[in-house]
Amino acid sequence: MNGQDLLIQALVYLTAGVVSVPIAKRIGLGSVLGYLIAGVIVGPFLLNLVGEPADVMKFAEFGVVILLFLIGLEVRPALLWRMRTAIFGLGGAQMVGTTLVMAAAGLALGLDWRTALATGAVLALSSTAIVLANLEEKGMRQGAVGEAVFGVLLFQDLAVIPLFALLPLLAVVAPAHDAAAVAGHGASLLVGLPGWARALAILGAVAAVIGGGRYLVRPVFRFIAQARLREIFTASALLLVVAVAALMQTVGLSPALGAFLAGVVLAESEFRRELETDIEPFRGLLLGLFFITVGAGLDFSVIARQPVLLVGLVVGMMALKAATMFGVGAVFRMPRREAGATAVSLAQGGEFAFVLLGFTVAAGVIAPELSKLLSAVVALSMAFTPLAFLAYEKLVLSRQAGPGAEPEAIPFDEGDPEVIVAGFGRFGQIAARLLIANDFNVVTLDSSIEQIELLRAFGRKVHYGDASRIDLLRTAGADKARLLVVAIDDKDKAVELVEAAKLAFPNLTILSRAWDRRHAYDLLAHGADDVERESFEGSLAMGKRALMRLGFSERRAIAAAGAFRKLDRQLFEKLAPAYGQEENYALASRDSTETMERLLNAEMRRAAEEDSDDDRPLSPRRVEKDRQPV
Repeated sequence: MNGQDLLIQALVYLTAGVVSVPIAKRIGLGSVLGYLIAGVIVGPFLLNLVGEPADVMKFAEFGVVILLFLIGLEVRPALLWRMRTAIFGLGGAQMVGTTLVMAAAGLALGLDWRTALATGAVLALSSTAIVLANLEEKGMRQGAVGEAVFGVLLFQDLAVIPLFALLPLLAVVAPAHDAAAVAGHGASLLVGLPGWARALAILGAVAAVIGGGRYLVRPVFRFIAQARLREIFTASALLLVVAVAALMQTVGLSPALGAFLAGVVLAESEFRRELETDIEPFRGLLLGLFFITVGAGLDFSVIARQPVLLVGLVVGMMALKAATMFGVGAVFRMPRREAGATAVSLAQGGEFAFVLLGFTVAAGVIAPELSKLLSAVVALSMAFTPLAFLAYEKLVLSRQAGPGAEPEAIPFDEGDPEVIVAGFGRFGQIAARLLIANDFNVVTLDSSIEQIELLRAFGRKVHYGDASRIDLLRTAGADKARLLVVAIDDKDKAVELVEAAKLAFPNLTILSRAWDRRHAYDLLAHGADDVERESFEGSLAMGKRALMRLGFSERRAIAAAGAFRKLDRQLFEKLAPAYGQEENYALASRDSTETMERLLNAEMRRAAEEDSDDDRPLSPRRVEKDRQPV
């Protein structure tokens, strides 16, 4: 392809997207379906304005590579632990259950058991790009459905790695040519090498990505960050993704898997948010181009030869996948509404199916003719997904509206707020009521449907929404507010909200509720200006009342509580530098606690001497402590 042809293709693709997507959104079809329709129209089987879409597909697939890199950046140990049920529970059950159901369908259609099992594993995968884009467009990415879908998709992405190793074991005939080259979308440097040499090369490439990301990339990014040139940092981020993708392709692995691995390695780095911010614009543009090329790549000659069979296979596959996922959701006690939306979202085939189908053909697992048919099934199912979800919304979700549906959205008509309170539960509403009582303009957000309905019944104006969405915070007035109070129940999401809000609104003062001392340190490290441990003041007040019940005067009990509060704050600040170094932190905590107890005892002796009203005799344990030097 020469430069002029490339410019013409770019012109056609961009024009198709710019024209079709707004029209599709205007008539309620959504942007993803708009891109797919645009691809069908300009593709070789209708207007034929772009020639062979395979030329652009290689470039467009870089959008999937970037998407997997950004997903990898989210895979932190804390996230894996918080979403362990969604990832390893729902995701594992969906993968195993769908593979077996699809394999059983293959056996019923006369396939060999090995081919049927391989086909089931390939078709069990769903489209990360289409599903997440669809959920984000409908505002469901951050809710219960979005979390369940993301967990399943993340498990599927992780499962692709062992599938490359296991699928060749199901070979029906001897491999015709090198499977690794097909998996990597191009010629591999490992062609012709024995299996053990290729395995060592692949392990070496994975080790290079992990080791380089841990020990090389971070120092390089620190050096680049010191130059304070944003465009160079963006170029460096893209260089990292391209380099890792090229390395994986060289050893015959999927570039997207390599990018995902690189993202996982950098998930705990201090540059994670900066990388996400810089790469995000490229993701949207290239994913749109990817959707167009999927539409342009639909082989209508295959559809014309066997239209009934093909449509039957698409509908059958989507129905079986949706039914299986709905059953898995029921086993995990998901509400029917959420289980249904999750099932419909994951009913299509995925991008990795194209890679694995080519890989299985080369490995002698699936025949070329069957691979072409399955590729058409996967492509059509991806095109049908927005329509299927649209039909589900109209036919099912609209009938289930009422109790349990999202509460009516109320406009942010408070003007320019001075304070935004995220989380209006038992903790946040006390802080909000105190601020409102002192004539501050406060906007309150909460994501609990039940809590909002209860509060609105009592006349409270609470807005429904996930406060971790920066666009919602901006709509609520965060760019003009003076203070953000984070009072949500989810510990990990609170840290993410504080970090994201600090980056998006650097002039906003952030106060956050903390579960305990360790959570408080995490919040401060990620940008909170001040924290309050949720049970500290209540526990201290209970201790003060207990002292009064045991004979202390009110004045002495208040002094004791005040001294404890002051010394605990000093201890909290003293231990902050050691947090994260477990051994040093434990040692410093033990020493500081002992020092605090001695200082507190001395403070209490002085208070007792000043308080003539308290003639309660000291306990033997207290007398012994008073004899110890401070």
